[in-house]
Amino acid sequence: MDNRPIGVFDSGFGGLTVARALIDVLPSEQIVYLGDTGRYPYGPRDPDEVRRFSHEIAEYLINVEQVKMVVVACNTAASAAMDGLRMSFDVPVLGVLEPGIRAATRVTRNRRIGVIGTSGTINSGAYERLAVRMRFSGEVFAVACPGFVEFVERGDLYSEEVHALAKRLLSPLCEKGIDTLLLGCTHYPFLARTIADVMGREVGLVSSADETAFDVRSVLEATGLWRHGHEGGGHRFLSTGDLDWFVETGRRLLGPELDKAQGIVLGE
Repeated sequence: MDNRPIGVFDSGFGGLTVARALIDVLPSEQIVYLGDTGRYPYGPRDPDEVRRFSHEIAEYLINVEQVKMVVVACNTAASAAMDGLRMSFDVPVLGVLEPGIRAATRVTRNRRIGVIGTSGTINSGAYERLAVRMRFSGEVFAVACPGFVEFVERGDLYSEEVHALAKRLLSPLCEKGIDTLLLGCTHYPFLARTIADVMGREVGLVSSADETAFDVRSVLEATGLWRHGHEGGGHRFLSTGDLDWFVETGRRLLGPELDKAQGIVLGE
C-alpha cells in the first residue's frame, strides 16, 4: 500500500471532471489537483510552451507534493507532453487521450468517430495517431471547438448563444455520418446536453473522465500503489491564478469537496 496522494493537473477547470471520477471510483485515495489558471488557456499556446508548463507542474507535484502518480487531465497537455513526461519521471504518468479514444472505438457501430477538442489538441493529430496505433479500422474526424471552454467557465451551458455556437462548430461532423462523438476536452462534458441536442440522439457521446479513472485504478492495483482500506478525502486543490475565482468556479463544477484552494507559483 502507498498512502501518497495522486496528482492531477489541468490548465484550468476541465480536469475537475477527471478529479470527480477519481474521487468516485477510488474513494480511499487522496487527490492533489493543480489548476494552472495563471497561464490558462493552453489550447492556443505553442506546443513547446505547453510541454514546458507540463514538465514544471509534474516536477512540482512529484518533488513537492510527493505524489505517487501523475494524471494529465488536460487533453492539450497530454497531446503535447505525455511522451516527455513518461521519460522524465519514475512515477506512473497517465493521460486522458488513450482512455477516451479506446472507449470510442469500443462503442462505435459504424466505425465513424468524431472528436472535438481545443485547437491545440486537434492540430496535434494525437487522436488520429492513437487510432492508428490501436489498429482502428474505421475513420476519425477531428474538429476544433474554440469558445466552448469559455462558455463552461462562465457557467453558460444551455443558452441560445452556446447552442448556436455548437450548431455552427459541429455542423461538419453532422455531415460525416458519425455515430460516436468523443468529447476530447475535459471541459466539454459540462456541455453534453447542448452537444447532444445538436448531434441528435443517434450519436453517442463519450467522455474520457470515467475511463481514465478506471485506468488509474488498474495501474494502482498492478503496481501495489493502491491506498486500499484507508479512508480517503482530504483532497487538496492548488492554483497558480486567482484563488477566489478558482474556488467559486471549481466548486460549481466539482462539488463540495472543493471548499478552499492554495496558491502556488511556478516557473520562477
